[in-house]
Amino acid sequence: VVFLGTPGVGKTTLGKELASRAGMTYINVGDMAKEGQLYEGFDEEYDCPVLDEDRVIDELEDKMSEGGVIVDYHGCDFFPERWFHIVFVLRTENSFLYDRLESRGYKGKKLQDNIQCEIFQMLYEEAMLSYREEIVHQLPSNTPEDLERNLDQITQWIEQWMKDNN
Repeated sequence: VVFLGTPGVGKTTLGKELASRAGMTYINVGDMAKEGQLYEGFDEEYDCPVLDEDRVIDELEDKMSEGGVIVDYHGCDFFPERWFHIVFVLRTENSFLYDRLESRGYKGKKLQDNIQCEIFQMLYEEAMLSYREEIVHQLPSNTPEDLERNLDQITQWIEQWMKDNN
């Protein structure tokens, strides 16, 4: 399972809770990269490190082959298609997203570009180009009720997948 989306859409909250409920392994790629210093530079304009995608893939390969993993990251075009049976792109209305990003200290170009990324569905488009269309799903992620509904829906999907594939 992979959760994708603009920063602030709720990937981490959903991923951690789902892993806890479903007994799966949760991996936040940003945290993993930070711990292992899996970077190839620093982007001054966005004030953030640049991910070394090859090293991330190397780091994740063994864990992914075991299965039962929830991956949380913004983009997906560098992940092997074989890793995921389902892809969820979380979407958040701009008024909610703006407040969430601002509270994280995003400002200026970084804030505006992330809002535009959400408006233009860039990460959904990337997922549609990177994976089979039928495994890519958008989920609303605005309210605590959305979170509960998403958890229920994904848990049902996992249970059905387990029945069908074991």
